[in-house]
Amino acid sequence: MQPEMINVLIVEDESELAQLHAELIEKHPHLNLVGIASSLADAQRQLRDKQPQLILLDNYLPDGKGITLIGSGLLKQLACSVIFITAASDMDTCSQAIRNGAFDYILKPVSWKRLSHSLERYVKFNQQQRVWKVVDQQNVDKLYELQARNAPLDAGSKGIEENTLDLVQRLFREDEEHRHFSVDDVVSETRLSKTTARRYLEHCVEKGFLSVEMLYGKIGHPRRLYKRS
Repeated sequence: MQPEMINVLIVEDESELAQLHAELIEKHPHLNLVGIASSLADAQRQLRDKQPQLILLDNYLPDGKGITLIGSGLLKQLACSVIFITAASDMDTCSQAIRNGAFDYILKPVSWKRLSHSLERYVKFNQQQRVWKVVDQQNVDKLYELQARNAPLDAGSKGIEENTLDLVQRLFREDEEHRHFSVDDVVSETRLSKTTARRYLEHCVEKGFLSVEMLYGKIGHPRRLYKRS
């Protein structure tokens, strides 16, 4: 059976983080990005209009909390799954998300690799449901395993070119002031494209070479800043 495309909606008011999520989705051969919502009201509207099978859902939105969507009649009607991505680390929020059927729960700052594995597990979970018309205990166990298991983290170096990686890392090694760099700062210094710079920065975070901090200004969305670990 030919795998079908899975429509995905991103609900995230941090524009830079939403773009990071969008790039992961657009790279996957079985995922189709149908929209980005920056508020709860916009998410509800796009859910009705576009009827995605999966949403990447932030909790803290300008007009309410994303957790209220999980388990709502709207999501149940659409049979839409949720990967909950949030800074909410309290057990009550986590328990509520799990009780209401969130496929996964990822804490901010988001690990690029962790989200990538979560998306891959969801694709497999979705495909298995289409393939198996009748299930036995082994099949049921497999579905629960795909939903609950954290996929093993591998080296994660696919598509990472050594010279480009050295160019990015050298910028941080040679910075004696230990400054925080935004993606735009790295683009300006290295002349890489924004997409490439972002990918290499996230790779450096995964490897522990860099750490991420969020800068929350008075106006606009917070910025994702990188610093030598």
